[in-house]
Amino acid sequence: MRATARGRGSVLEEPAVADAAWAEVLPTDAGGPLEITLTEPGRITDVTVRDGHGRHLSGELGPHGDRWLNTESLRAGQTYTVQVGAQDAAGSPVGVTMAFRTAPPADGGRLTVEFGPGPGTYGAGEIVTAALSRPVPADDPVARARLEQALEVTSEPRVEGAWHWVDASTLHYRPRTYWPAHTVVRVRSGLDGVEVGDNAYGGPSEDLQFTIGDRIEAVTDSATHRMTVRRNGRVIRTIPVTTGKEGFRTRSGIKVVLRKESKVRMRGDTVGIKRGTKEFYDLPVSYATRVTWSGEYIHAAPWSVEAQGEENVSHGCTGMSTENAAWFFKTVREGDIVEVVNSGGEKMAPFDNGFGDWNVDWRSWLAGSALANVDAAPPASPLTPSRLHPTT
Repeated sequence: MRATARGRGSVLEEPAVADAAWAEVLPTDAGGPLEITLTEPGRITDVTVRDGHGRHLSGELGPHGDRWLNTESLRAGQTYTVQVGAQDAAGSPVGVTMAFRTAPPADGGRLTVEFGPGPGTYGAGEIVTAALSRPVPADDPVARARLEQALEVTSEPRVEGAWHWVDASTLHYRPRTYWPAHTVVRVRSGLDGVEVGDNAYGGPSEDLQFTIGDRIEAVTDSATHRMTVRRNGRVIRTIPVTTGKEGFRTRSGIKVVLRKESKVRMRGDTVGIKRGTKEFYDLPVSYATRVTWSGEYIHAAPWSVEAQGEENVSHGCTGMSTENAAWFFKTVREGDIVEVVNSGGEKMAPFDNGFGDWNVDWRSWLAGSALANVDAAPPASPLTPSRLHPTT
């Protein structure tokens, strides 16, 4: 049996599995194959390839059963153990164990990723973020596709979702629709040792797990001056509110709770209102739930109680009574959904002022994945799917 990497083959003897010192060192190219072939007539029945961390390398058997080819990129600087089961020409079972080491990554070439939001419990609109330690430019679609394939998001229950490139150093992941209540989300990077560009390789990154709580949705209709709050689809409170007046219309669309601040000092000059003008304000505010980084909150506004439920008089925030604001503050968590309709305001931006990701339709979201371009993805193998069953 012969293992080859990018066309260079080495006949490997069957050694003791416990000792990896004998492993052959082969050149590593994420675009090149690891091929297991028979040197005599027969048929391969089973192949298991694992690295030193116990991670399986995916692969496929050829249509005639005489060779196996990986469908997942090799990782640099890793020792792989290969276990092969086969039948000889007479149909007798034979087997062999082989090993090889891939070349180490180039110095300084490690690319790592930091996932967000961090461990904890979040709302159904929470976005998974991936911050890269160095940029991967859009003009290298193959590198982007390899990197994206190595970032794995799983959930219980399972949902349809995808990554979207926000910029060269940031990806966001979201489901097609909001996370189901009480979902467990797990995020991991398989970048360690994967080539993602010319002489650039991935490094180890910390996994992430978080959970989704009850599905809380707060929808404010600026035309009726009412906020309707639902928990898992059931209305739990309707709140009289006031939103942005002419010249300060509240942003329309879907936002998510970014954080909760029990006390905030709000000043007009932080949003471009000059001191000394009639619109300037400087107020202590309680129970402030932030939904944009630019300063849009849902908060207590005792000075506008008479207008709440009747007219829009704010400078863009959503104001309510202190009692209702305290209840809302206690009820919601980061990631909960806040939507504004009929405000006449500009649309919530997708990425640069909080999490407006849900305002991107699903087709456009998928278009932001490097895997959406079939030319950018690694070439598909011509081999037929195998019938391999990893032992662990």
